[in-house]
Amino acid sequence: MNEWLTLALAWMAGLLLGAIFFGGLWWTVRKGVASERAALWFLGSMLLRTSVVLLGFYFVLGDNWQRLVAGLLGFVIARLIVTRLTRPSGEHLIRPVPETRHAP
Repeated sequence: MNEWLTLALAWMAGLLLGAIFFGGLWWTVRKGVASERAALWFLGSMLLRTSVVLLGFYFVLGDNWQRLVAGLLGFVIARLIVTRLTRPSGEHLIRPVPETRHAP
C-alpha cells in the first residue's frame, strides 16, 4: 500500500510540474506577444520553467524509475489539461472560405 501512495504522490507532483510548465508557457505567450521585448520574455520564461521542472524531477522523482514514470505521466496529463483549458472558443476561429470547383 505504501508503494501505491508513493506513486500517487509522484503522479501528483508530475501534474503540478506540468501545470507550472505549460501554464507558464501559456502566460508567457500572452505577455510576450504584446511586449516590446518579446525575446526577453520567452528566453527568461524558458530558462525559469525548465529549471523548475528539472529540479522538481531531480529532487522529487529522481531516484526511482517507477516514480519517474508516474511523474512523467502526470506531466503529460497536465499538458493535455492545460491545452484543453487554454484553447480559444470556437467563435474566435476564422473559418476558411470554401474553394470553388470551377474557374470564375
